[in-house]
Amino acid sequence: MKTLKTITSSLLLFLAIGLHAQNDKDQKIIADANDAKDKLMTMEVGLDQFFTSSAGYVIFPNVGKGGLIIGGASGNGVVYENGDIIGMADLKKLSVGLQAGGQAITEVIFFETAEDLAEFKEGDFEFSAEASAVALKSGVALNAKYKDGVAVFALPKAGLMADASVGGQKFDFTPIMK
Repeated sequence: MKTLKTITSSLLLFLAIGLHAQNDKDQKIIADANDAKDKLMTMEVGLDQFFTSSAGYVIFPNVGKGGLIIGGASGNGVVYENGDIIGMADLKKLSVGLQAGGQAITEVIFFETAEDLAEFKEGDFEFSAEASAVALKSGVALNAKYKDGVAVFALPKAGLMADASVGGQKFDFTPIMK
């Protein structure tokens, strides 16, 4: 009986540590997303109109991309609805084709309507093969438009890669319990 109690206590401690570690990871991603948003807002690229008028958005502050013929990308992000955090997201991409290099980027996806955001939250959201991101530079977002309910922007952070597409990206959404 004492052994069962010890195992149960150890299991509960392990679960508590695991939940705390996940929370710490999420808190780091949230802090990075807030820093990325602050940086994007001070760049004068015209994104403020998207942040204020969209139904929601997801910020992936650190997306790593790399490849040589076969490539991939992944990142974790924060999902906002009407400016409030509603969940976490992760991004995965696998691609085959003419590509070489490695790159770190910040990616932001804006959702035009509540229905577009709801589709993302359902977990079946995926970009079509021809989707592409707008590479951010001064004033570029002023003339950007939504396409099929989304607008995607990418800000290179480091590295160089010959690939500007976001096609084939798959996303998962996890709501934050309040």
